[in-house]
Amino acid sequence: MWIWQQLGWPQLTYDSARLDNLEQQFLLRAGAFIGAFKHVGAEDRDAFRIELISDEALKTSAIEGEVLNRESVQFSLRQQFGLGGATGHAPPREQGIAEMMADLYRHSLDPLTHETLFAWHSMVMNGNRRLRAIGEYRSHPEPMQVVSDRLHEPAVFFEAPPSARMQDEMAGFIAWFTDTAPQGKAPLPSLARAGIAHLYFVCIHPFEDGNGRIARALAEKSLAQNLGQPSLIALAFTIERARKEYYAALARNNRSTEITNWLVYFAETILTALENTHARIDFHIAKARFYDAHRGRLNARQEKAITRMFREGIDGFKGGLSAENYIGITRASRATATRDLQNLVEKGALTKTGSLRHTRYWLNLPMLAR
Repeated sequence: MWIWQQLGWPQLTYDSARLDNLEQQFLLRAGAFIGAFKHVGAEDRDAFRIELISDEALKTSAIEGEVLNRESVQFSLRQQFGLGGATGHAPPREQGIAEMMADLYRHSLDPLTHETLFAWHSMVMNGNRRLRAIGEYRSHPEPMQVVSDRLHEPAVFFEAPPSARMQDEMAGFIAWFTDTAPQGKAPLPSLARAGIAHLYFVCIHPFEDGNGRIARALAEKSLAQNLGQPSLIALAFTIERARKEYYAALARNNRSTEITNWLVYFAETILTALENTHARIDFHIAKARFYDAHRGRLNARQEKAITRMFREGIDGFKGGLSAENYIGITRASRATATRDLQNLVEKGALTKTGSLRHTRYWLNLPMLAR
């Protein structure tokens, strides 16, 4: 029996004592992040906001196996927020996910409605021509199943409630989301509410596609409402790093209405996401200072390589930047690449580890010290 077939559904139970310490940690870390972000200058804040939201847009899509173009997503986000300097073109998928993430950020404190979810689904499915129902709950008579991609013996990981129940199920979900908000009839702590919102929604699986992306957006909306401001928490960024663990946790918790283990997993993921968000703010601040320090001191090849290194984010190139990487990025000869890299080390832009063919280069930033 699936979770929605259990006696008592949709009432989900858990041991709140196991979340108490995690809730306290969340409030402390969220406060520290909010304080750190307030110290960022207004001009830099817009740039960081675009960076953080675009990363979430890219990663929430990557969790579902969709690889999007970063520049197109950022171009569309800058348009959404009315920021200057937006030039280029965004294909439908990039435009759609950027539109949803911008709407989530701007209206995170607004009540949740069916219309909100329909709009998000239309955005996420922008350009999709294979679905029968976009911007509405599914209505097809076939079972809604999540299956493996094995061709000969596909395994059913989950089967959702039949489409005929969608209107009632989603009316119940929205009523629950409203009642458990900070000003609702039965408010819940931050982590419990976000975790339940995610699991409850994906167990209903109301849309033909896009349920995972919308569930993660709902978790972030829930956190924002509990914090009283948009969260910018790197939830999708963190989940994508351990995607198999995320899907395994969902699979372990889709047959019982007792969901303590899911909530502990999700709460710990949110705490890790907060740490990642704080680290990325530090990274973006260091990036701004780096460019201030080296403006006008790098040649065109070096600037191109540095830009490419920053695009890799906190993790950087796996194993560090090699001379071969530099040649691939800049199309420079080996001799020129060697001179350029040595010059970057002398200027303090890069640090160097290893020797000979094991030589690797790293951005010279405090949080990346090696």
